[in-house]
Amino acid sequence: MQSYATMSKEELQQEFENVKKIYKEYQGKGLKLDMSRGKPSPQQLDLGMEMLDVINSNSDMKAENGIDTRNYGLLDGIPETKRLMAEIMEVSPENVMIFGNSSLNTMFDMVARSMIFGVCGETPWCKLDKVKWLCPVPGYDRHFAVTEHFGIEMINVPMSEDGPDMDMVEELVSSDPAIKGIWCVPKYSNPQGVVYSDETVRRMANLKPAAKDFRIYWDNAYIVHHLYGAEQGKLLNIIDECAKAGNPDMVYEFASTSKVSLAGSGIAAIASSTKNLDDMKRTVTIQTIGFDKVNMLRHARYFQNAAGVLEHMEKHADILRPRFELVLDTLDRELAGRGAGEWIKPKGGYFITYVTLDGCATEVIRLAKEAGVVMTGAGAPFPYHKDPHDSTIRIAPSYPSLEELKDAAEIFAVCVRYATLEKLLQA
Repeated sequence: MQSYATMSKEELQQEFENVKKIYKEYQGKGLKLDMSRGKPSPQQLDLGMEMLDVINSNSDMKAENGIDTRNYGLLDGIPETKRLMAEIMEVSPENVMIFGNSSLNTMFDMVARSMIFGVCGETPWCKLDKVKWLCPVPGYDRHFAVTEHFGIEMINVPMSEDGPDMDMVEELVSSDPAIKGIWCVPKYSNPQGVVYSDETVRRMANLKPAAKDFRIYWDNAYIVHHLYGAEQGKLLNIIDECAKAGNPDMVYEFASTSKVSLAGSGIAAIASSTKNLDDMKRTVTIQTIGFDKVNMLRHARYFQNAAGVLEHMEKHADILRPRFELVLDTLDRELAGRGAGEWIKPKGGYFITYVTLDGCATEVIRLAKEAGVVMTGAGAPFPYHKDPHDSTIRIAPSYPSLEELKDAAEIFAVCVRYATLEKLLQA
């Protein structure tokens, strides 16, 4: 396949005319396809339906410690669910607290508590002149929405195949006491699918922050979301590494079963030090008498342990893997060698990242929408929705059917070619 970079102006113009013709044919099909969010497909949701049968009106509703899950109390969560999430997160149950259905909710609340009440006795952030946050990019748009909502200044930190640029992180964190946190999706990162290297995790755990209340927000959202087996996503345990480094209080680790059981009806957990957990409980105990223990019991009885979760996630992988491979095969077939951008082949998670030539991402998204394919907005993986190169596109293959995805991937490839040729011809 000839690279566009080697084509003459006349050849580029002819190629552009051919691509425009193909694009108009897709436009004429009147398709309506949605690849805007990383939602589980209906087939994936069907996998968790038997969970609804493990508890019914005849069930024993007591947790293993004798607590009636139908009643108030037990702020931490029932012991069997704490143990389940601890096994998944590879920590001690004593370091785990179970919350509601959403880890994003727990992260929002953590930031809110820090703004209003401070962290472990430090000055509440709302009383400070400036609060800053490090944001590895491209990253998770909903993370950035949280810090933006609270008026926190966000600083871009470039990502590599090993994780965030740790030279930059170390320098900024150690020199600026206004920096209070960093967002991290360390395993199959959103959207690139990067797994943080051992060195990155160790350097993260050994940070020497200027702010005593600096915290790593370790969002392990895809901790069990493997496409090709667990061996592909080995990740050092940040809780252990922080303890070894003498920084046991520096990290909050978040996880949930939102894309494991039923999206929107899962359970969320935080793992952290005793000091951090005690600090957050002082507010949470005022906020609620307890979270949904019946749902906790349902999850514990259905999955039993981490092995049960991993077995269940193999079924998810069997559904997701063909979708990812269909998109990647289309990109290889239609775009490899054209010089129209590059992409990453993830081993897990929910997204594929495509990087266009500078200045093309917005146009690709616009063209796709006009051809009937809705995608995540250009700039979404960056704070304030500002991609400095206008080049990063997040592809979410999980929700459409394979038939729909085939059309969507082909349309996307045509749109990339269209926008690239348009850009080159204007140069």
